[in-house]
Amino acid sequence: MSPRLVVVWGVLLLLIGAIVAIEMRDRAAAPSAGSGPGRDARLLLPVSIEEVGAIEIAYGGAVHRFERDANGTWFYHGAHTPAQPGHAHQSDPAMAARIATAFAGFDRARMERDFPLQDGGKELGVATPKMVILAYRPKDLQPLAQYAVGDIAPDKYSRYILPVGKPQAVTIANYQIDNLTALIDAVARPAAAGAPAAEPAAAGASR
Repeated sequence: MSPRLVVVWGVLLLLIGAIVAIEMRDRAAAPSAGSGPGRDARLLLPVSIEEVGAIEIAYGGAVHRFERDANGTWFYHGAHTPAQPGHAHQSDPAMAARIATAFAGFDRARMERDFPLQDGGKELGVATPKMVILAYRPKDLQPLAQYAVGDIAPDKYSRYILPVGKPQAVTIANYQIDNLTALIDAVARPAAAGAPAAEPAAAGASR
């Protein structure tokens, strides 16, 4: 083979190699088939509420568990306390709508500001939380995410939250926590008294 042909073949091989490298880079950067845009990193929940199968809220000395049934409808699984291991199940359409509304609002909770932990977060109230929230994927035994709910911030509109496992606390709008405590009051008190479940909140009650 003549020196000229060797040079030509060498150039061709370099061009082919460059084309292959560019194509592989573009494939790696392209989103996989069927994937949508990424979830906003400043939303508190790491996934959409549609991907959550159960939520547990430890509050007022009890753990209140909410689950989705086989049709994806929310229901109140019941309250568990050390003194009362039994629990109730509710499948009330009005209450299912209220639960769905409250959690749809929580799905939109945004992390506003970041606060590095000092002294374990005692100054923010997350070391001794008023509430603990656990979110689970369907059929998973280990929580997808856990949150320790601390004090109300000085501005009175925000609440300190510690995503468990993170090195810093954040604030979210305090009405998000108010909505959850109102939901617990609506489902737990009627269940304990044996009264009918409360009606859903009026439109606009949950922000």
